[in-house]
Amino acid sequence: MFAMFFWAFVIGGIICVIGQLLFDVAKLTPGHTLSLLVVVGSILDGFGLYEPLIDFAGAGATIPITSFGNSLVHGALQETDRHGLIGVLTGMFEVTSSGISAAIVFGFIGALIFKPKG
Repeated sequence: MFAMFFWAFVIGGIICVIGQLLFDVAKLTPGHTLSLLVVVGSILDGFGLYEPLIDFAGAGATIPITSFGNSLVHGALQETDRHGLIGVLTGMFEVTSSGISAAIVFGFIGALIFKPKG
């Protein structure tokens, strides 16, 4: 049990360190860093490398933003096998719709509750 938590912490931490280095060293904007990490997760899933990382690190690989890219590609590939080319679009939205919906709803609630600075 300790090993599972340890590796989740280490792998999740490495992903976060990579993101922080992109901010600090490469001087990328948050939008560029976010996009780059999503694309990296997508590419890793396209080559079949992200699922073994999830099996090894658990939440350390499923919580960071790279997992969103993994989910997009994973859903698109699954639905492409079932429905052909139209499955690319439907698969991406089917797998990620709950996360996107939650972000929209909680963002709206946060905007109603808190006063922005400025």
